[in-house]
Amino acid sequence: MTNVRFLHAADLHLDSPLRGLEADPLAPTEIIRGATRKALGKLVDLAIEEKVDFVLIAGDIYDGDWPDFGTGLFFSNQMRRLQQAAIPVLTIRGNHDAANRMTRSLRMPHVTTFGHDEAHVHILDSLGVAIHGQSFADRAVPEDLSRGYPKPIDGLFNIGLLHTSAEGYAAHDRYAPCELRRLQTHGYDYWALGHVHERQELSRDPWIVFPGNLQGRHIGETGAKGASLVTVSDRAVSVEHRVLDVLRWAHIEVDIDGAADEAEALIRVQAGLEAARDAASQPLAARVTLIGTTPAHAALSGDGLRDKVLNEAQAITGDHLFWLESVKLRTSPPAGIDASARPDNLTRLLSEIDAIAAAPPPDLLGDWPALLLGKLREALPQGHPLLGGDPAPIIEQAKRRLEAALSARV
Repeated sequence: MTNVRFLHAADLHLDSPLRGLEADPLAPTEIIRGATRKALGKLVDLAIEEKVDFVLIAGDIYDGDWPDFGTGLFFSNQMRRLQQAAIPVLTIRGNHDAANRMTRSLRMPHVTTFGHDEAHVHILDSLGVAIHGQSFADRAVPEDLSRGYPKPIDGLFNIGLLHTSAEGYAAHDRYAPCELRRLQTHGYDYWALGHVHERQELSRDPWIVFPGNLQGRHIGETGAKGASLVTVSDRAVSVEHRVLDVLRWAHIEVDIDGAADEAEALIRVQAGLEAARDAASQPLAARVTLIGTTPAHAALSGDGLRDKVLNEAQAITGDHLFWLESVKLRTSPPAGIDASARPDNLTRLLSEIDAIAAAPPPDLLGDWPALLLGKLREALPQGHPLLGGDPAPIIEQAKRRLEAALSARV
């Protein structure tokens, strides 16, 4: 009978930049730049500590082309640590790896990487395990690769290593799509998937798992990130999620409903940020949204809201660090104020602005950013939203100014 333990990881995106902290002057570049490497180091540490029998990486080890060989050398050195611990590593190339021109030029004899011409099987005889896999040949793979995977080998524990969008996820490109039912009936005991960055257990009979990525890279990748530790005992399979990220992304809502003024609202903001930071138990990068009905709405709608919230964030001290990705205002004035200060025309105008901000036309700003870009680079700090040409934060800031000004005049 098979008794093995292995780690299933995917989507390392090694040396991928963490996006969204440019506007926070206290965001530590050394933690941001090194986050994906540290997460990989923790994966290797975990494999050695748990004495696993092998490690599977289901694609997207890299994040496109390396700027130099340093990325590949770091990965190779970490894999060599596993080699020294007698832990085999088996990988496939995902869409980002296939786009990397250097991936095939750095020899790693201590790592088994499946080819892309067709699905192959690699048998670990001493463990009674058969691992089936196929790499991406190109960045975009529209066909269902799982259809070509071999039949399970009788008497062995069969694993399918596959980079796929499965039945589809809105935030991920549709690559190597496949039907869940097909995977369930293929006969394998475990499907080790990659590509979707949010952890997903698609099935438990058999287990079909997206472990998610090791390290969140931006505000769209929130929550704990890590890998799956799989234990097989007499063919009974158990799967445990192990957290490995070194910096956590989060959406934080702060309810300032009923706050009498701006000062009280900001006191609540600081308390909300401190509670969220402590709950994360590690460095936290957050998007903060203020909600509720409050007389402070008009004051908060003016200039400087982000700086005010950043000031509250910087006032927090403790064991864990906190950085600010952005601030969103979703408050409203009390009903009594609303009736006189926000007539129907103003309400309609603000609704129109919200609609434009939700889906800005590509040519909304025309050539205005290009004409002023030279002057803006000199006048604004690095990372300011105007420098990126993204109209959404510009519209949001303009809306707050307009609402405050018109409400005061009514």
